[in-house]
Amino acid sequence: MKRYIILLLVFILFFVPKSVSATNEGYEMVTKLPKEDIILYAKKMNGLYQDFKIVFKGETYFRPFWINDTNPTYAPKLFYEDINKDGKKEIIITLTKGYGSGVLDEEVYVYRYTNGLIDVIVDNPLAIIYKNVKTKLTTEKAEIILGDKVSIIDTKSIEPSHLFEDIGFGSIIDYEVIKKNLMVRVSGQITPAMFVGDIIITYEYRDKMYQAKTIEFITDINKNPFYGPVKH
Repeated sequence: MKRYIILLLVFILFFVPKSVSATNEGYEMVTKLPKEDIILYAKKMNGLYQDFKIVFKGETYFRPFWINDTNPTYAPKLFYEDINKDGKKEIIITLTKGYGSGVLDEEVYVYRYTNGLIDVIVDNPLAIIYKNVKTKLTTEKAEIILGDKVSIIDTKSIEPSHLFEDIGFGSIIDYEVIKKNLMVRVSGQITPAMFVGDIIITYEYRDKMYQAKTIEFITDINKNPFYGPVKH
């Protein structure tokens, strides 16, 4: 009986929508889409936004374990777009867990609405890269092999002691919604201060989750959608 009560309380806390009139004490608005009646609130504690809640068209959903830095430059991003092409819009929220020189660590959450917000899994971009991308790094060159395409970057001018053992991914993970597509940019790094290009993953909804539709490696900043005007 005790176990049943605990499970019931957990369900009520995390999954049952609350009235929008629920107390806002201690919360501040982080971002909103007023035309869509969607607001993201959080509490500011120890230099971080924590204890989030989503107010979606009059219903409130609590996410107490989310965190985001309070620096306005790295504020949470909120999108409401039909990214799975089913004629219904999804809520997409990106959070910044860490940032700094050569570091941007974001995570993404996607929700659809069916009598409440339903969390939809997004495949981890690093797992996608490790499954699909082969790399090699020497004092002569860096190689990134993606399918039948091989990209080569000359490394002869770099001090060998500065080079990593292999091309690293994970210091920069940057999510965006571009032209109604969920996308992520993951930079390839060969020294503590040098990046050789970006892996760009475009997601599609498949088998009840968001998986990679396309994977590209881009070195030309002018061809990288993350550096041009973002059209939501």
